Amino acid sequence: MKNIVFALTLVFFVLSNKTTQAHCEIPCGIYDDSVRITLIYEHISTIEKSMKMIEKLEAEESLNYNQLVRWVTNKEEHATKIQDIVSQYFMHQRLQPVDETEKEKYAKYMEQLTSLHEILVFAMKAKQTTDEVYINKLRETVHNFELAYFTGHKH
Repeated sequence: MKNIVFALTLVFFVLSNKTTQAHCEIPCGIYDDSVRITLIYEHISTIEKSMKMIEKLEAEESLNYNQLVRWVTNKEEHATKIQDIVSQYFMHQRLQPVDETEKEKYAKYMEQLTSLHEILVFAMKAKQTTDEVYINKLRETVHNFELAYFTGHKH
């Protein structure tokens, strides 16, 4: 009986240990890279509006804490959504490591990776403050990533 269990276990592991070359967690073609970029820009606009509403509410004579908390929460949720798209979609699924010996491809990979990291950091900073400098930095960095990502490669 032990031999049969061992044999079945061995067969299971051999058959399930196939190497795949897929780069997506879900089959390709379901998501659209340009839509993800559009969503990031939309989240940035939402964060910007939230920042303005927070500043407006804080300036009022009679502070409405309920509305203030709602706008702060909204700002933070949309910053997190940017981080999720950048991390889960682009870094986990779309960007593939490149060998350093492929100089041109590696330079482009590093440019894309650096931009994505900056987006993550600026989204984090947008959670922590209402300073719109991070909105501008987010937009600029997303634009830079967009150029680096879509230039010379069909996605």
